[in-house]
Formats: sequence, structure tokens, C-alpha cells
Amino acid sequence: MEVLEALRTRRSIRKYTKEEIPEGDIRIIIEAAMSGPSAANSQPWHFIIIKSRSILNEIPKASPYAQMAKDAAIAIVVCGDPKLDRISQFWQQDCSIAAQNILLAAHSLGYGAVWTGAYPLEDRYKNLQKLLGIPSNIIPLAVIPIGKPAEIKEGNKPYLEDRVHLDKW
Repeated sequence: MEVLEALRTRRSIRKYTKEEIPEGDIRIIIEAAMSGPSAANSQPWHFIIIKSRSILNEIPKASPYAQMAKDAAIAIVVCGDPKLDRISQFWQQDCSIAAQNILLAAHSLGYGAVWTGAYPLEDRYKNLQKLLGIPSNIIPLAVIPIGKPAEIKEGNKPYLEDRVHLDKW
């Protein structure tokens, strides 16, 4: 799949089949996440790949908008380490780029995925830290459930001309 096609056709998928995701595809998805740019090349990210059905079933208790994790083949928790951030507070942007790359890579491989936010909602990211044994200095930014899609979402998002400005506002 070409990049522009992936950008135009990727949608948030919340329903999955029971099909597993091969290790090689998981590796490709994580490599894509790590291929994104980061401020001062600090790469302040960590990724937790969750395959355990019991943990996937617990994710919605920690992050209520991640109900679909119970049906996903895996979930990837994108975390940031502010201590690795060479430019204060850019870890959030760097990890967001990594999360977007996960969504695009999963889509290009034929999987469905959805971004469910954790940070900056303190109850969500602290619940995830507790559930997953994440050290207090590492901050979960997002949980991304991934699986073979059991739903199809078509159509392009509209081009919003009124949101585009040339030279000045």
C-alpha cells in the first residue's frame, strides 16, 4: 500500500476477528513506530506489546474507552520517558508520531487499529501504570488495540477548505 493511499483510507477499527498477528508483522509495526522523527533525535518512547488475553481483558478497566482491547489480537501501549526527552515536553509529540506510524503500518499490513488516549488523563495513565507494572517515570500516552478487521469503514475524510490558509490567517 502506498503512503498516500494508507493516509486516505485508514480508519479507526474497533471490531476484530479472532485471527492472530504473526510476530514478523508485530516487528514491522514496531519498527515503523521507531522510524518516526523525534525532537533532537531523543527517541523517548517505549512500547508494551500485550498479547495476554487476561491483560487485554483488563485494559478497559484501566482505560474505559479501550473496550475493544478485549477483542483485539494485541494492543500496543505507547509510552514516553520524559528523562530521555532532550527538549522539554516534546516526548508527547514524538510518541504521538510513533502512535500514528503504528496505525498506518497496521493498516498497510491489513490490520485494523484504533488510538485510545491515556495521557494527559491522570486516572487513565496511572491505572495503566499499575496494571502493566510501568515505572512511575514512564508515562503511557495511548493504547492501540490491533487485529484483523471485522468491520469495514469506507470513504475519505473531507477536505476542509476553510481550515487552509495561505501565507496569513
